[in-house]
Amino acid sequence: MTSDQIRQKLLERMDQLSEAEQRKVLEYAENLSVLRGTPDKDLLKFFGTIESDDCRRMEEAIEAGCERAGSRGR
Repeated sequence: MTSDQIRQKLLERMDQLSEAEQRKVLEYAENLSVLRGTPDKDLLKFFGTIESDDCRRMEEAIEAGCERAGSRGR
């Protein structure tokens, strides 16, 4: 399937969606490039460079943040 064919199919499908669903598709498309991230092999050079105390503090901060976020949703 060519790029033009894909674009045409997407437009046809979008016409069948509600406005809220179209917003979700747009949000997904906008986030695709963000989701790519950094390949694992490029991050290996950093392996072992963070001190264990720093890792523990980061873990505690993340857990505390998740607990606060969870209590707001109740």
